[in-house]
Amino acid sequence: MPVPLSILDLASISEGSSARQAIADSMAAARLADRLGYRRLWFAEHHNTINLAASATSLLIGQAASVTERIRVGSGGVMLPNHAPLMVAEQYGTLANMHPDRIDLGLGRAPGTDMMTARALSRSSAEPQEFAQHIYDLQGWFGAEGTARSIPIQSAVSAGTEVPIWVLGSTVNGASIAGQLGLPFSLASHFAPEQIDDALQVYRDTFNPTAITAQISEPYAMVGINVLVADTDEEAEREFTTIEQMFLDIRTGQRRLIQPPVDPEQLADQRGGALSALRVKAVGSPQTATAQLREFADRTGADELITVTYAFDPAVRKRSLELLAENWL
Repeated sequence: MPVPLSILDLASISEGSSARQAIADSMAAARLADRLGYRRLWFAEHHNTINLAASATSLLIGQAASVTERIRVGSGGVMLPNHAPLMVAEQYGTLANMHPDRIDLGLGRAPGTDMMTARALSRSSAEPQEFAQHIYDLQGWFGAEGTARSIPIQSAVSAGTEVPIWVLGSTVNGASIAGQLGLPFSLASHFAPEQIDDALQVYRDTFNPTAITAQISEPYAMVGINVLVADTDEEAEREFTTIEQMFLDIRTGQRRLIQPPVDPEQLADQRGGALSALRVKAVGSPQTATAQLREFADRTGADELITVTYAFDPAVRKRSLELLAENWL
């Protein structure tokens, strides 16, 4: 069987569009992904970013779960320092009661925003020990009694839901936390490719199936990759310049909505520098893109791949999802 494919969505807002339309397009993509057989659909949390509508992830997850039937829906992730852990337990417990056995909770330590906005959002600590303690309490709130393991606070709405918890990370630090806690690990290699091999090795080496927080008996790694599939290599490479422009804007501090594609040659001199963060990718015709995906899956030993596809035109993203599913799943 091929490595399962999942989707990370950020509800991107294109030039000339709106947050309302971006969310509607995300829900349409969710219904399509459900029909095509993708394993999961996760939403990432971002703040103070004008080109993304993925801020209130629990609301997006609830809506996506309500318009689909099979696909698992979750957070990729909840940036835990921005939230009170009890509130996360109550939100995701509610989702799990509304959509049984379909909700995932991916947790990250990064703020998903700039430091000024992070201070405005901050509700808990990002320190590794505190982060692990919050996971320990969340598991208690999701457990049979619905009670935190370190404090006598009960959450009736999350009790017994056993929502699966994932640790998200982009470095060996996040990998080590996931391994020591005995939890599945999602590696953000789609924008942080520098430590892929080291992070996966650390995760597997430190994995502790007997940890009190352990959910699985052996390591399970889901690895991120940028994907754009089109009818031809040339078309895919041109459409991929949309995300390349987005990353250049991040590097230069330019605040723009998602831009239409340009001639790839216009960005050629940036690919060895500012755009190197996007080098983990599968971009091309179905034959080209699936070959790149297989090579990456073999290199990493990934148990699952989570794909990230930005497109100025929602129809381009829809076509990419369809072509990939037809030639992989």
